Parts: sequence; C-alpha cells; structure tokens
Amino acid sequence: MSMATNTTSTADTTGTGDATGIRRPGTADITGTGDAGAPANPLRIATVNVNGLRAAYKRGMAAWLAPRGVDILCLQEVRAPDSVVQEYLGDEWHVHHAEAAAKGRAGVAIASRRGRVEPVATRVGIGDDYFATAGRWVEADFEITDPGGSSQKLTVASAYVHSGEAETPKQADKYRFLELMAKRLREMRRDSDHSLVVGDLNVGHTELDIRNWKGNVKRAGFLPDERAYFDRFFGTDIGWRDVHRTLAGDVEGPYTWWSWRGKAFDNDTGWRIDYHLATPELAAGAASAVVDRAPSWETRFSDHAPLVVDYHLAAASAAGAQTP
Repeated sequence: MSMATNTTSTADTTGTGDATGIRRPGTADITGTGDAGAPANPLRIATVNVNGLRAAYKRGMAAWLAPRGVDILCLQEVRAPDSVVQEYLGDEWHVHHAEAAAKGRAGVAIASRRGRVEPVATRVGIGDDYFATAGRWVEADFEITDPGGSSQKLTVASAYVHSGEAETPKQADKYRFLELMAKRLREMRRDSDHSLVVGDLNVGHTELDIRNWKGNVKRAGFLPDERAYFDRFFGTDIGWRDVHRTLAGDVEGPYTWWSWRGKAFDNDTGWRIDYHLATPELAAGAASAVVDRAPSWETRFSDHAPLVVDYHLAAASAAGAQTP
C-alpha cells in the first residue's frame, strides 16, 4: 500500500497489535478528571462505514473495536434499528443513531464511551426536510475541559453522502446534500469551539485519492462538480481541513475503500472516500491518523477500513487562542 512513511500508517486489526500513527511534534496531553465530559487527551475518534452492522459483527468487527481504545465511534451504513445497534455495541457506549426510513439502507450513528466522554446535546438531520428520514447525518455536542479548566465545545457529525450516479436524480440528490454540507460547515465553525465531520463522503477529492483515477473521471465519486465542493470545503471560503490528507502528505491514498470484487483489496486498488473534516484549530491538534486496513481479504469486516485519528485538545485549544 502506498502511504507516507512518517505521518500515517495502516494497522493490525486482529486485536493483537497496537495501532498508532506518528505523532505531530509539539502536541500535549490534557489531564482530565475522568468524569464524563472531561476526558484526558488524546481523544481517539474513529469512523467506519460498516456496510451493515450485523454483517460487520459476524465478520469480526468486535475483535477490532475491543482493544482499539476508541472514545467516539462514528458509523455509517448501519442498516439496523436502535435496539440492535445498542445490543451489538453494548451498555458501555452511549449511542445516538439515525435509522433510515428505507429498511436496510443507510443509517448513521455516533457512539461515545460512557464515563469517558458523553454528549450534552444531539441532533438528527442536516437541516432539510427532504433528507429528514434518510439516515445520513447525525450530530453530537461534547464538553471537553482543557488544562486550564475551561470548557470547550466539540461538535461531531457522522455523515453518509450519497453514492450518486452521473446524470440521474441520484446525482441531483447528492449535489443537494453537498450544498447543505457547505452551509452546515459554516454554521458549525461559527457555533462551536471545535467541529468535526467524519464519515463516508463518497468523493475522491484529488487524483491521489483513487488508484485508477483516469478511468473514473466521468463516474460518480470523482466528477469535477463533486470535487469542486471539496475545494470549497478546504478553501478560504469555508476553511476546514482534511485531517488525513494533511498528516499523510501528497502520497497515493492511503485508501479506505476497496471493492469486494476481484483483486481490488489485494492489489490496493482503492479509493480514499472516508474523511475527518475538522475546523482549523482542531486539525492543529490532530496527532496521528491510521487506516486500520485488515491484514487480508478474508479478515475484512467491511468493504471500508476504519479511519482512526487521535486529537490532542490542548494543542487545539492553544491554536484557537492564537487565532485572531
């Protein structure tokens, strides 16, 4: 797999190894009290499209999650009712879930570890009734205490953008959702100290994000108009950061999705379509990004791999204090 040698890594997902990326110099830990809402840093946030929670657990997701030390777990394509999500994750997790009205489709969730960090507010939907029951956007607010004892508001969203299909109504829905994202990103940056949008966004932003990009320029997921939205997200207009790309550098991938078909996984013919989008101050506290790529095709629990990022909120708070 092509990747940066000094900034991000793939991880052993069998539960036998310690998955850690390379830390960014100058980050520091917060010493929390251990109470809910005041965790010690780093805060580990993972996102993964599970391609159906029941199926993922049958394929071994629990063995990945148990030793991974995740504080906030964001899921997409859950495809299950609330009761099943809570049953599979267990009582140690607070679960905020938006089930899709269409059975067996979509569904997004934010699970946070009880006693470590728990939400003070939750919301469902991206602000358009058209998508109200689509199961594609949930948010949760967390209160994080910095070393000086000040409370910082962290807003996290788990998002599942449409796959789309060029020149069809499915693609029109995708563009409508991306336009709403642009609006919501501005609002989140305005309303919270730190904001993070993670999930399967179903767009490869640049040629580095798809192994066979030349064959996909007319396909949904790599259309110029889709990619232009990400130019806006990361440009001066909206001003968010692509955390994984920033840490990985200008390298191919590291990919997060591979087709189940053929030898795509074995040949690392993948797409980088799972993201951590962060406000600049929070991105400054991102210390490591890890793609938990399974060791073999047979040991995958989804066609996506988890993307796990450690955030040092002390560094994020310091960056915020320096922002004019």
